[in-house]
Amino acid sequence: MSAAGTSEEIVFGTDGWRGIIARDFTFANVRKVTRAIAAYLETAYSKDKPVLIAYDPRFLADQFSQTAAEVLVDLGWTVKMTDRDCPTPVIAYNARHLNTAGALMFTASHNPAPYCGIKYIPDYAGPATPEITDTIVANIAKASDEPPSGKNTDKISIFDPKPAYLEFLYTLLDVDTIRKAKLKVKYDALYSTSRGYLDLVLDHCGCETESFHTWRDVLFGGGMPEPKGEMLVELVEAVKKDNADLGLATDGDADRFGIVDEKGNVLTPNTILLLLAKHLLQNKGKKGAIVRTVATTHLLDNLAEKYGLTLYETAVGFKYVGEKMRETDVLIGGEESGGLSILGHIPEKDGILADMLVAEAVAFAGKPLSQLVEEVIAEAGGPLYNNRLDLHLTEAHKAAVLDTYLKNPPTEVAGIQVKEVGRKDGIKLYLEDGGWVLLRPSGTEPLIRVYMETNSPEKLQKVGQEMQAKIDKLAPVAA
Repeated sequence: MSAAGTSEEIVFGTDGWRGIIARDFTFANVRKVTRAIAAYLETAYSKDKPVLIAYDPRFLADQFSQTAAEVLVDLGWTVKMTDRDCPTPVIAYNARHLNTAGALMFTASHNPAPYCGIKYIPDYAGPATPEITDTIVANIAKASDEPPSGKNTDKISIFDPKPAYLEFLYTLLDVDTIRKAKLKVKYDALYSTSRGYLDLVLDHCGCETESFHTWRDVLFGGGMPEPKGEMLVELVEAVKKDNADLGLATDGDADRFGIVDEKGNVLTPNTILLLLAKHLLQNKGKKGAIVRTVATTHLLDNLAEKYGLTLYETAVGFKYVGEKMRETDVLIGGEESGGLSILGHIPEKDGILADMLVAEAVAFAGKPLSQLVEEVIAEAGGPLYNNRLDLHLTEAHKAAVLDTYLKNPPTEVAGIQVKEVGRKDGIKLYLEDGGWVLLRPSGTEPLIRVYMETNSPEKLQKVGQEMQAKIDKLAPVAA
């Protein structure tokens, strides 16, 4: 069956195209998108460079990958496929290490089990920038979804991406210091690609490790492969029960991290970015800029100012953080949704590295993780409190909200004066007391996200209530 009529549903978001398996994410559409990517490759690389293909543990992801490989070799490319499901940062590293034309990664990251996705990772080992994805999307309309001829399958080979990645990873860690600390660690793989990677690294670094959910389950145990509180209940209990030093997890493709302290608190990505920025500065003597997205905590700004570092604010999406990492020396770059990378690493988020850096920070300090967190928050002038509202609106309501805030942004929120309005990504209201509010529309659904940060829980509640009320009032009156 032709999928030509469904190409308008193939939308590349902040990190590739995702869809529901068998409804949107079909073999026909995979062939179509692969040919659109191949048309871009023709303009950027010579065919003597291989294309890598990897996939996460999702249902049919390995077979979608095989289909993409057959399409590419039919078009004259050489393909190297991973020998099993693979973390995104691992295939990204190999895309650079093996001098390739980039990689195709089949993943829907932290999305629920019915989803699959595909993203193209260029040879610089970071997310494709908008000009690349815009070219690929423009190619989709004229790309065929026909099955490949079946020729040239001898140009598909299988390789193991693990050894080269691990060898590189160990150059970024002080393995000896971690070994001396003899940390007790609980690790929840959440059925993700990090199994067989993070547990191996923890063992190599001399940690006493107990691991959970380290097998492939395409239903992710009935939950989501997202390292947030509701998914980490078992990990939290294990940490508390056994007096472990910390608990670690990753999302489905291991590019995002989840951290539990020794008290069983699930730490936010904002907190981990702050903690690791200080660790890299104080314990490892690193220097460079700090890069964060518009939706990420301003405690990073305070820390950057204290240490005389440049702070860059980008649009949401790690591709923008990664782009800045390719332009200048970046100590740490990250986003509130759980991705980070550091100086000397690839410009791609890496949950395995992030988890191990937290273990390294604890090993260096010889203090409980909760204490390290308290100290760095105080040093950065915190605490600050964050919240996010996900408002499901009609398209008309969404348009009315954006039009109002773009043309006539408020001069105060919950009695706090707005000192500046930013339009880098959505509308960001910088408040006089150091807090902020960000309204950001979803590009693919009738949803507006409202992020906010203030210096007290009471203020946070007031800001949230007022933003909700103001947005509710902008709902169009039904005819």
